[in-house]
Amino acid sequence: ATITKSIATSLRVFAMRASPLPLRAALAQALPHDPTRHAHTRAVQATRSFAAKRSQVAAKTRPPAVVALVGGGHRRFSSATPASGNGAVQHPNIGKFSHQLEFVGKFKEPFQTYRVLDDHGNIIDGAEDPQVDREKAVSMFRMMLRLNVMDSILYEAQRHGSLSFYMTNYGEEATHMGSAAALTNDDVIFAQYREAGVLLWRGFTFQQVCDQCVGNVLSSDKGRMMPVHYGSAALNFHTISSPLATQLPQAAGAAYALKLSGKKACVVCYFGDGAASEGDFHGALNFSATLDCPVVFFCRNNGYAISTPISEQYKGDGIAARGVSYNIQTIRCDGNDVWAVYNVMKRAREIAVEQGVPVLVEAMTYRGGHHSTSDDATRYRGSEEVSVWSNTNNPIARMRMYLEQKGWIDQDTEATLREEAKVEIVAALDIASGRKKHRVEELFTDVYDQLPKHLREQEEEMKRHLEAYKDEYPILEEME
Repeated sequence: ATITKSIATSLRVFAMRASPLPLRAALAQALPHDPTRHAHTRAVQATRSFAAKRSQVAAKTRPPAVVALVGGGHRRFSSATPASGNGAVQHPNIGKFSHQLEFVGKFKEPFQTYRVLDDHGNIIDGAEDPQVDREKAVSMFRMMLRLNVMDSILYEAQRHGSLSFYMTNYGEEATHMGSAAALTNDDVIFAQYREAGVLLWRGFTFQQVCDQCVGNVLSSDKGRMMPVHYGSAALNFHTISSPLATQLPQAAGAAYALKLSGKKACVVCYFGDGAASEGDFHGALNFSATLDCPVVFFCRNNGYAISTPISEQYKGDGIAARGVSYNIQTIRCDGNDVWAVYNVMKRAREIAVEQGVPVLVEAMTYRGGHHSTSDDATRYRGSEEVSVWSNTNNPIARMRMYLEQKGWIDQDTEATLREEAKVEIVAALDIASGRKKHRVEELFTDVYDQLPKHLREQEEEMKRHLEAYKDEYPILEEME
């Protein structure tokens, strides 16, 4: 009886706070302040009386079966929709009924792959010419070469001990330049770690790349991040994070913020096929679809998640099929065809910005290098496989043949651009390596406005230690 009395009293207080004003008087009458006798019976009767009165009010203003109480307020939702004929309701995801007992294991047809260029750089009959002028097309080719040369030099620099870590972009240059060239600088980028070309296209210099990889005083992250974890607020490029797929739900949230701001821009979120196996992928797509977020999810399906081939990652039809299940407009394209990527991203951006909805793009490409300098790809794939891709479906070669057929470059152009890039990246690395490192005190900054006591104590302890054993830390001589 005591417990029932407490429940009845709590029910009255909660309902009084949560209920619309016209119902409070009825509730107060149904639940007096001191229910001392027959507490259980009185609570049940009061609850029924309150529910009946509330139903009468609700019936006058809202249709039945689609009203929900959430946190004391009212919210309409389509958990049931009128069916044709007898006026009954049914689940909104029921398309049509069938008397046949049949399970569905896959789509009847696999996703088609959109393509513009053939393997020899020719526009396929009937394909949409991107209508890009000579200046922009040659600039895209130049940036593809600069990315490729940068990777070669910095990869070797890591092997010689100048860098602690590096990741190349071999074989995926078309996904970078084709997508980046179709965007505006107002569009917000969330990258994984193999999209350095997107940042280069936006204006990130070789010097900024080398400063970050070395971790000197001009590094945008103050030397706190691993190499290749670039970021630039000025270029709308969020700093890369090591944990896989964290950028996907972040991109969904940023896109929702863009939507609320009314700005005519979108978010573009890059990720690999391996990241699509993370739970964050599904959460991000679901949030974006239900909230109508203007975001383009761009999957680089390069065949491997580090050492795991796609044959061991999933059994479905790639990543594109997953977008359809979330009711997201989805397309698959040839990721080694720069103009296919360009046309797709241009249209995807239009959909995201003008319609205010998410889009999923799956670009089919191939990772031509090791996953990183910490990986040895020869342990899980043969050199013949890499060679075939490099010689028969090379995105740089296809773009070069296209430009040569247009008469926009000659046979010496590629060599000239490669040498130009090599000289520049070597000089940038030399300058970056000679610059001072950040002070050790930077370990404690940029988190708290006022450093708390326990961190001040840690900082003082660190300084005492370094003073006592400074001969053991030659790195101190390289700091400011």
